Amino acid sequence: MDHAATSPIAPGRSYYEDTVERPDYPKLAERRQVDVLVVGGGFTGLSAALNLAKAGASVAVLEAHRFGDGASGRNGGQIGTGQRLWPEELEPEIGYERSRALFDLAEEAKASLFEFIETNRLDVDLRRGQLAVAHKARYVDDFKAQAEILAARYDYPHASFMDRAETEERLGTSRFFGGMRDTGTGHLNPLKLAVATAAAAARAGAALHEASPVLSLTHEDGRHLARTAQGEISARDVLLATNAYGRDLSRRLDAHVMPIGSFIGATEPLGETTILPGGEACHDSRFVVRYFRKSPDGRLLFGGREAYTSATGDIARHISRQIAEVYPQLKGVELTHAWGGHVAITMKRMPFVDTSETGVTAIGGFSGHGVMLANFAGRLYAERLAGNRDRLKLLEDLDIPPFPGGTRLRGLIAMLAMTWYAFRDRF
Repeated sequence: MDHAATSPIAPGRSYYEDTVERPDYPKLAERRQVDVLVVGGGFTGLSAALNLAKAGASVAVLEAHRFGDGASGRNGGQIGTGQRLWPEELEPEIGYERSRALFDLAEEAKASLFEFIETNRLDVDLRRGQLAVAHKARYVDDFKAQAEILAARYDYPHASFMDRAETEERLGTSRFFGGMRDTGTGHLNPLKLAVATAAAAARAGAALHEASPVLSLTHEDGRHLARTAQGEISARDVLLATNAYGRDLSRRLDAHVMPIGSFIGATEPLGETTILPGGEACHDSRFVVRYFRKSPDGRLLFGGREAYTSATGDIARHISRQIAEVYPQLKGVELTHAWGGHVAITMKRMPFVDTSETGVTAIGGFSGHGVMLANFAGRLYAERLAGNRDRLKLLEDLDIPPFPGGTRLRGLIAMLAMTWYAFRDRF
């Protein structure tokens, strides 16, 4: 089993790291003035840099580690449909009109991602199809209603209900009771996408810097000054796109966005198998969600969130047990890779967008829905600086409460809550 850790901020070597070459970008070692400084080189930051540079702005990106070391390069790769919350969860609080606007925005994000991949002929292992399945019989009717609502009220024709027999056929396991098939979305290799987005931003003229953590960020005379160990950048506007890995640069971001551990294992190539014969990705109805899909070379990539330590050995043990629960025929299968990292969540599992009085915008908390939404949020930020404020404002106007307990106690509170939900998922 390959457990060599290559990221200083996340345990284990991911399967993705063996599928793509990552170029090195230089440390910041100079003083520079730019129009926009982006802090954080994940999907949001790199997309913002690309779109800003294409619009003619001078932009620099400062990443503390390497592009793709965070959640953007280590996640499950599932794209999804709509927002993280289902429309019927959003409508009672914000009404149909706003719920529909947020759904349409997310669908535009998906279309934008597909267009970016196609236009640039990117090899990111994109495959179509996603299955959402009920791990308890009492949830089956929810999936049936979801497919009907998407078609009738949100003009989304790609979702269809699956009964238990179809679910078993499409997954290759009898573990689930029914669900929904979505042919309008898909899954991909997230690290390949992050690497490609960085390359496109560099070609467009953005200055990209790795191994350049921001030590301080101050504001004076209408400009922001970011200092690193070997350089500094002065900028008119700043985007904080650190998501799960930023601390102490924005109190509001720290209060509203919290990192939680997400862990994935990759099996050896399975060869001929009845597991996911259609090639779709899948996630289940647990609060502590399990998500899985097959790689192009026939591995099962399986993720879960019931491990709360960063020990690499724990990752493999937890993931192997979960795989065997879903696919008993894979009990004892070899895991060639086991890795973890942090994804950022908010209290309401919807994105957090905030702009300070001095012009620092913080964006994060995509809550497992960031492959398309984080990328698009970067584009929306670039649009805002060009004068179109309305679309990013749809996200900024969401009522996202801070986590209780502050930054010191919220981790303990979250762990207790996740443990309770994991217990509830079993019964």
